[in-house]
Amino acid sequence: MSYMKKNDDRVLFLPLGGSGEIGMNLNLYGHKGRWLMVDCGMSFADDHLPGIDLVFPRVDFIEDEQDALVGLVLTHGHEDHIGAIPYLWEKFRCPVYATPFTAELVKDKLKEAGLLDQVDLIVVEPSVPQKLGPFEVTYVPLAHSIAEGHGVAIKTSKGTLFHTGDWKLDDRPLIGPVCPSPVLQKLGEDGVLCLIGDSTNVFNESESGSEAAVRESLQELVKGVKQRLVITTFASNVARLDTIGQLAKATGRHLVLLGRSMHRIYNAAKETGYLKDFPPLMAEEDADHLPRDRVLIACTGCQGEHRAAISRIARDDHKFLHLAAGDTVIFSSKIIPGNEITLGRLFNELADKGVEVITEKDAFIHVSGHPGRAELRKMYDWVRPASIIPVHGETRHLIRHAAFAREMGLKKTIVPKNGDIIEISTSGVKKIDEVAVGRLILDGKLVEDIGSEPMIERRRMAVNGHISASLIFGDRGEALCEPLLSIRGVPGGHTDIFYDTVLETVERALERMSPKKRQNDKDVEEVARIAIRRFCRQETGKNPSVDILITRREDLSI
Repeated sequence: MSYMKKNDDRVLFLPLGGSGEIGMNLNLYGHKGRWLMVDCGMSFADDHLPGIDLVFPRVDFIEDEQDALVGLVLTHGHEDHIGAIPYLWEKFRCPVYATPFTAELVKDKLKEAGLLDQVDLIVVEPSVPQKLGPFEVTYVPLAHSIAEGHGVAIKTSKGTLFHTGDWKLDDRPLIGPVCPSPVLQKLGEDGVLCLIGDSTNVFNESESGSEAAVRESLQELVKGVKQRLVITTFASNVARLDTIGQLAKATGRHLVLLGRSMHRIYNAAKETGYLKDFPPLMAEEDADHLPRDRVLIACTGCQGEHRAAISRIARDDHKFLHLAAGDTVIFSSKIIPGNEITLGRLFNELADKGVEVITEKDAFIHVSGHPGRAELRKMYDWVRPASIIPVHGETRHLIRHAAFAREMGLKKTIVPKNGDIIEISTSGVKKIDEVAVGRLILDGKLVEDIGSEPMIERRRMAVNGHISASLIFGDRGEALCEPLLSIRGVPGGHTDIFYDTVLETVERALERMSPKKRQNDKDVEEVARIAIRRFCRQETGKNPSVDILITRREDLSI
């Protein structure tokens, strides 16, 4: 049974991801028995999830409501807004709406997943209303750190909602619209029931800054570079990529792109009419053969990702490129909180080679794609919403955004959590219900629950190690041979002494069992497992996972 009836004219907001966290943005709007999804993103796993790269929001609620889902509207092409589509779309199967550049990125993902022929991907133009069930959706162009960033104006019978997506103000954006936008002022004049907005940069009082200013600063900075020049940045920033192309032309250097994401964004940008004055590319296999003062490499890995191009170059693990003393690497990006240790290690690896490393701490080489409070203040003045729901941020961001809205006189606000169903009305915003939420992980090729047994086991093995014991018994429960052990990742477990002591521990535990109990597999497993774990705790302070493999004479084909 659907959560709403067709005559239910309430306006509901339900975040399944992206509220209380940065990443995994997935928001639902409900009205008259129908749901509209805005964005379907992913996040990257941390060290708590060994062997996992990608994390997604659970979508059980909308999977159950898929008959009422009118469409998925994508605000822009960043991974935390589109990255889950190839993995989750089959759970809710609906049309997908995007502007040309974002659609090109999604198309590439769907093709790789074998879903391109199944998904109804609808390319839309900004400012042209789209009728999706009881919703009328209009894309509103905004500046961001990727081409074609948009907010969406969602008109309902009860009023208009404005979902900002990720945005900033930039009076010289290089790519994208100049803000302030008359469209935003027109929205405010017509009336906005609620603004659902980006909170990522709310602790910054000032405006984020202009991409044109970054270009000018980089132009001055690279003039003094005499040898090889590497610039790593967020691959999705088409304006920054265009700047790097212009730097290559201005300095007479051949341009090389390294990293799959860098090529993917370049191809999508060229396909949709961007990077028109971009220099020709040199093949990456030729990069190491060019004179050092005649090459500029643009590469992935500005956050220290282990498999990205700059990390592989730093540890001499790249197929085509090696750096040497006197080369320069510019990290034209923000050091994202939480990545300081990883990046510090990468900076030192490069410094050990005599490479000069330049970061945002050393020079003006990056601007954010998210609004500071000065920009939020202008947005409120233009749009004049009756209420505010902060999204896209950790809990502390959302709380500060709500407080700032109240400071600006917008008293009707609420701090959402994933799973909260919030009613939006002329009276304000209030939580009326909640649904179950959670996280999914991409484990190899399979999408699994984050609390799955394999994940729990892997985490335990990663921390404590693993021991397997193979036991063979005769008809009366007697041991036919010495147990065979496999010890992995346990401190001291590689020594013969440790092996022999564990072996004796298992044998003594089995000898204390009665013959009858030794004929019961469950009893044998429990006794042997407890004995091994108790010994390891006492000797090493670790509590490894333990498997007991039992074979009996009747099981043997001899």
